Amino acid sequence: MRAELEAKLSCCRDLPSPPGVALRILALARDPDVVMATAADTIGLDPALTARMLRIANSPLYASRRRVENLSQALTLLGLNATLTLALGFSLASGMRSRQHGDEHAEEKIWRRSVITALASRLLGEQTGQRRLEELMLAGLLQDIGVLGLLQLDRKAYAPLLAASPDNATLLLRERGHFGCDHAEVGHWMARHWNLPPLLQEAIRTSESQAPGSPFEACVTVSGYLADLWLQDDTEAARLRAIEAAHRMLDLPPDTVDGVIEKMTAMLPEVATLFEVRITQPRRIAALLQEARELLVLRNLREIQDAARARKDADEFEHRAQRLAEEARRDPLTGVYNRSQLESVLEKEFETSSRHGWPLSIAFVDLDDFKKINDGWGHLVGDQVLRSFASTLQKHLRSSDIVARYGGEEFLIVLPGTDERSALGVMRRILTEVGQEPMTRVDGRALHVTFSAGLATHGALEQFAHVDQLLQAADEALYGAKREGRNRVVAGLVEQ
Repeated sequence: MRAELEAKLSCCRDLPSPPGVALRILALARDPDVVMATAADTIGLDPALTARMLRIANSPLYASRRRVENLSQALTLLGLNATLTLALGFSLASGMRSRQHGDEHAEEKIWRRSVITALASRLLGEQTGQRRLEELMLAGLLQDIGVLGLLQLDRKAYAPLLAASPDNATLLLRERGHFGCDHAEVGHWMARHWNLPPLLQEAIRTSESQAPGSPFEACVTVSGYLADLWLQDDTEAARLRAIEAAHRMLDLPPDTVDGVIEKMTAMLPEVATLFEVRITQPRRIAALLQEARELLVLRNLREIQDAARARKDADEFEHRAQRLAEEARRDPLTGVYNRSQLESVLEKEFETSSRHGWPLSIAFVDLDDFKKINDGWGHLVGDQVLRSFASTLQKHLRSSDIVARYGGEEFLIVLPGTDERSALGVMRRILTEVGQEPMTRVDGRALHVTFSAGLATHGALEQFAHVDQLLQAADEALYGAKREGRNRVVAGLVEQ
């Protein structure tokens, strides 16, 4: 602030100053040993202030189940700090309004804005978890005292400037152009001159800042944007500016800001009565809030739909990934496991068998004379025989057993938890079933096949150091079955 303006403010005899009761309350607030009785005696000296304290104790700001009937009950309900803060606000407002002269319409407009920002500051403080709600209310009430100071200092120049400014932003620009500072700076000087608490001084100083230094100060700054809903003709534009400011400075979402506006709409008539200010409700506010609620419902519905769609897409992607992964594990012709997947599964089964001492049997299976089928009937018939053979194997095995195509017409069967005797029984039964069941029909005639199998068991009778040794034993048994004439199962190179 310019030095010459500060000098004029210091010499201005008509500058608003705190009334006597406010000065006594300020002294009490600075006294760490003050007690409730002393505060009650001081407030009781002013009947109008006492009446206001009773009314605020019974107001929606302090909803109580029991009606407060006297000052003692009011002070008990509010608490010492809240009592002193609120009493200071009422006494300052009352004292400064009583000094109005000249164009009272300008002062009345200022006080209307001050009362609205006082309520808005408190409600924003509730939403952001601020503890000092009474101080917030007082800071909101006093943030525009600099306007009163400029009116008293130079009414002839400032009153037309104030009247010609359509909004607060324009007023700030014109103040800086004419005085070299704005009313927030003047208000800060006045608050310091009155020896108000530093918290209030800083809130007044930053009330027009775009980057307030604390959440407390940000609540006061944003309260000015909310007040514009009641003071400007374009209510919708004012609401959007308030939502943007609340998001930028307090990180509040639009629906929370609309909730604050709705509370203000309900509470302003009674709060205005407390401060003896007439505030009319813009008709457009109710319609705007209704539109905002409808948009919120639509937005929530759209978010639910988007979330459901995203879940569906994710499920489909997961199912597709699972299907592709399963296809990668399967032999494309027969649908049983391929050799790559077999190696992984067999490694795990062998490890589990070795760790727990459970038996594990495997059988190499090779279709007998399969080349003759391909040569005599063609590869399409051969493919059908392989598909049918793989299906027959699976049909006669448990769900825990594993069938894999090892290569060409060769298959491997893994029988977890099955000893040699049981495994032989299983393979013998399958050998019989395959011999009786046609694998396909060619020119109306059934085509039967046989197979040879070599069985090896990792268990009580024989232990293998590695899974490859188990595979080699089964492979050797298979060659034994072929040497003995095919269409048989051999274990340990002994025909069964």
